[in-house]
Amino acid sequence: MAHDNDGLTSGLFIGFIAGSVIGAVTALLLAPKSGEELRKDLKSKSDELREAAQTQLRQAREKADGLVKDGRKRSEEIISQAKRRADVLLSDAEKAIDQAKGEGGKLKSALKAGTDAFKEERAKNS
Repeated sequence: MAHDNDGLTSGLFIGFIAGSVIGAVTALLLAPKSGEELRKDLKSKSDELREAAQTQLRQAREKADGLVKDGRKRSEEIISQAKRRADVLLSDAEKAIDQAKGEGGKLKSALKAGTDAFKEERAKNS
């Protein structure tokens, strides 16, 4: 939505500049002035338009710089969050592996105890 307003603002500015140029040239050409006065007026109007264009360009650059800085900041935050989530996932995975190893050891001990008990009973009955 913000981009739509930027395009509208840019279009209005270009329209303003174009209208100003056409209006100024038309007024200067139709006004009864000497060649020297006409040249002074044309120079004055061109200077005004140049200054307006430079101001608009400076504002656009400042806005673009702000957008770039905001984009960098947001991307750094996203990367930081992703790293934290990855660390949590790795930690959870390590815990699960350790738990599985512990359960495997318990199962192995239970099987050994069962086998030993079976052998003892078998030896008693033989």
